[in-house]
Parts: sequence; structure tokens; C-alpha cells
Amino acid sequence: MWSLQLKSFLYAMLAAIWLVGLNNASAQEKADDANSLYSRLGGLAPISMVVNDFIDVIVVDELLNANPAIDAARKVVPAPYLKYHVTAMVCQATGGPCQYHGRTMKAAHAHLNITQKEWEQMVVLLKGVFDKYEIPGKEQQELMDIVDSTQADIVISK
Repeated sequence: MWSLQLKSFLYAMLAAIWLVGLNNASAQEKADDANSLYSRLGGLAPISMVVNDFIDVIVVDELLNANPAIDAARKVVPAPYLKYHVTAMVCQATGGPCQYHGRTMKAAHAHLNITQKEWEQMVVLLKGVFDKYEIPGKEQQELMDIVDSTQADIVISK
């Protein structure tokens, strides 16, 4: 009889240890999530607002549209489609739950012949949107680090 009680006690202890471990893992995941750039930006809604305004700004920019390949792409690829993909990409890259399912940056931009000058214009426009939304400096820098990591795949070689 005592061994049945001992077994029950051991099973209860193992279950308690497992639950404490789960709670600690869950708490750690929440802490990690709270520290993610995605969380610090406020999640999907604020990210989608920034992306929305950014796309609205770049699709009408005269310097960018002076590039015939970019201008032609603007007429074929609707802005809402870009907004969807860029939002998913930023969400994923910042640690959020979204999954980007579009083409690679290289494949999506190779035919556009984007120059360094056009890249720099895009950065100016992006930083203007960041400032509009008062994104703190640390988060802006982390976002720019993500953006900068794509430059080699987007800008044509000199």
C-alpha cells in the first residue's frame, strides 16, 4: 500500500516539476518576446501602419520613378500587394509571428537596376516615416540594420 502512495507522490512531484518547467519556459518565451524588436515596435498593427506609409511615399517618389524599370514595376505590382509582403517581411525579421512567403530580395529586385543613389533616396524616405511615427533611435537603428542587410541583394553593382 505504501508503495502505491509513494508512486502517486513521485508522479505528482514529476508532474509538478514538469509544470514548473513549462511555466518557466513560457515565462522565458514571454520575456524574450517582450524584448523582441517586434514587441518593442508594438506588434503587427504599428508595423503595418509604418509599412503602409512607407510604400505610399516610395511609389510616388520622382527620383525612384525616374528609373524606367521601377516605374514600369509600379504599374504592374499594386501597392497593396507590396504592403502585404513588406509587412510580413518586417514582422518576421523583427521577431514576430508572421511568415514572409515572397521572393528573395535578389529575385524581386534584380530586374529593377536600382542604383546606390536610389537606395539612398529610399533610406531617406524610410527614415522620414520612422520619424513621423516617432520610432525611438534604438529601434530605428535595429530596423536600419535589417534593411541594410538587404542592400547587396537590391542595389546593382557599380
